[in-house]
Amino acid sequence: MIHHLLRAFLLLAVSGLVLLSLAGCGPDPVSPEAPLVYRLKWLYNMSVVGDLYSLEHGFFAQEGLEVDIRPGGPERDAIKELEIGRAHFGVASADQVIRAVAKGSPVIVLAQLFQVSPLQWIHRAGKNPIQTPDDLKNRVIGITYGGNDEIIMHALLAKHRIGEDEVEFFSVRYDYTPFYQGKVDLWPVYQNAEGLIISEKLAQAGEDAGFFNPNEFGIRFVANSIITTEQMVREHPETVSRFTRALLRGWRQSLDPATADKAVATVQRFDRDTSVALLKKQLDATRTLMMPLSGKDFGWIDSHAWKQTAGIMFEQKLIAAPVSVDEILLSVEKLRRK
Repeated sequence: MIHHLLRAFLLLAVSGLVLLSLAGCGPDPVSPEAPLVYRLKWLYNMSVVGDLYSLEHGFFAQEGLEVDIRPGGPERDAIKELEIGRAHFGVASADQVIRAVAKGSPVIVLAQLFQVSPLQWIHRAGKNPIQTPDDLKNRVIGITYGGNDEIIMHALLAKHRIGEDEVEFFSVRYDYTPFYQGKVDLWPVYQNAEGLIISEKLAQAGEDAGFFNPNEFGIRFVANSIITTEQMVREHPETVSRFTRALLRGWRQSLDPATADKAVATVQRFDRDTSVALLKKQLDATRTLMMPLSGKDFGWIDSHAWKQTAGIMFEQKLIAAPVSVDEILLSVEKLRRK
C-alpha cells in the first residue's frame, strides 16, 4: 500500500478534474485506453441499470470513451482483474474492497451505488412474522458461507445479543428449493432483484413475502461501489474523471421516474428472461435503495457506513488489522472541500 502522502497527492491530482466535471465543463482529451474494461459484480440485471444506460444511451461516447461492460459472477472478480491489469474499472462491495486493501491491494473507491444495502432476507410474512431481531430466535436462517450475508448476520446477532446457538444456519446455494419447501425460514436475496422474483412465486401460491432488513436494526453494511486502482488515478486522472462523470449521469437518468420506460427497455435488451412488468417493479425497488440523502449527489460515499463495515470485519477477525477507509474513498464530497 502506498504511503499516506502519496494517497493524498492522488486525491488532489484528480480533484480539480472532477470539480471541473461537476461544473459542467467539456470533456478532456481522449484517453489512451480504448476500450476501457468495466467489470461488474454480477450478471446483467436491474441492479446494473445505470451502467447499461450509460453505455446504451451514449454517455461514455459523449465523453470520448469506448467502454466494454462485462458481467461479473463467482469466477469473475473485479478486484483481481484490476490488480492484474485486465480491467480499468469495476464494481465491488465494501467487504470485498476492505479484504483486498487489508492484503495490500491498491484499490480506490470512486462512488457508492447502493445507499441502502439490497442484501436482505426474504421470509413468509403470513405465519409467525419476523419483524425484529428477537424474532430470529429458533429460526432456520440461510447464509452463504464466506459471503457478505454471513458477515452481516453474525454482526446483527452479536449487536442484539442473540446467541448463535439460538438460531440454526443453513448453507445457501443457487437452488431456492429449500426455501420454497419451507425448510428454511429466511433466505438471503438482493431485495430489488431475486427478492421480487421469489415474492411473485410466493404470491402465486397464495403466500405473502416479507423482507428482514439489517439496515433497520443498526447494521449499515455497504454494498456495490465503483472502484479503480491507484495507478489509474495517478496516471490517467482525466480518464477517471470522464468515466465517473458519464457513469453517474447514466445512473441519475436511469432512476428518474420520467425515463422509467427507457430504463426498463435498456435492461430488457440484456435480460430477456425477465418480464417487463417485473423489471418495472425491480426498477422501483432499486430507486429506493440507491437514491442518496437529501442534499447529497448520486454516488455519495457514506464514510460512516464504510467505517462500520470495516469495524465489523475486524471484530469478526476477517481482516488481521484495522483498515483506514478514509484513505481509499475518493468521494465527490471530499473533493469539494479541497
